[in-house]
Amino acid sequence: MLEHHKSHVYLNWATERMDEMNAALVALEKQVRKLTGTQSKGEQLMADLKKLRDEFAAAIKKHAEAGEAIWDRVKPELESQWNSFDEKLRAYFHTIGKHAEQQLETFEDVAAAQRRAWRDAAAKLAASADKLAAGKRPAIDAAIKQMNSDAAEMDAHLNKLKHAGQQSWSALSGALDQSRRAFDKANQKAWDAFKHAAR
Repeated sequence: MLEHHKSHVYLNWATERMDEMNAALVALEKQVRKLTGTQSKGEQLMADLKKLRDEFAAAIKKHAEAGEAIWDRVKPELESQWNSFDEKLRAYFHTIGKHAEQQLETFEDVAAAQRRAWRDAAAKLAASADKLAAGKRPAIDAAIKQMNSDAAEMDAHLNKLKHAGQQSWSALSGALDQSRRAFDKANQKAWDAFKHAAR
């Protein structure tokens, strides 16, 4: 069980990014259909984003059952693919998708994907913890509780920003970045607690 500890951290990281990509693409597809005058640019950008998402998804599928050493090797490549996707998404909102309504719709969809990632990661950890002896559970239960608390805090922050009114994509994506970093930190900390308890 321990050998897959770090794999869970990486897989949660990759799955969270994949869910964000899918959420962004669903929101953008609706928006691109409504474009006039810049529709071909929007369609080309969608094709580019889908290609990046598909490459990311293929890499996740290929390495889903891999151990720590392989994930250590492929994570930088996946981070590069994620960054390319994020840069193209930012480019979309700085050129074609300048309307606040479009930006807020995408923000809400991506934030919802982040919320699911937090819940799913905590559920995976709890399921893995169920396999441990009862005496080893308190540290993991505390980590799960902290992860859920961090998730609620980030959710409140994202909701506050959403209800603040007109925000630029830079401000919205900055909040998503902050939530993503918090997720990564909480995910790592929780699985570290699991690893320590499972020894």
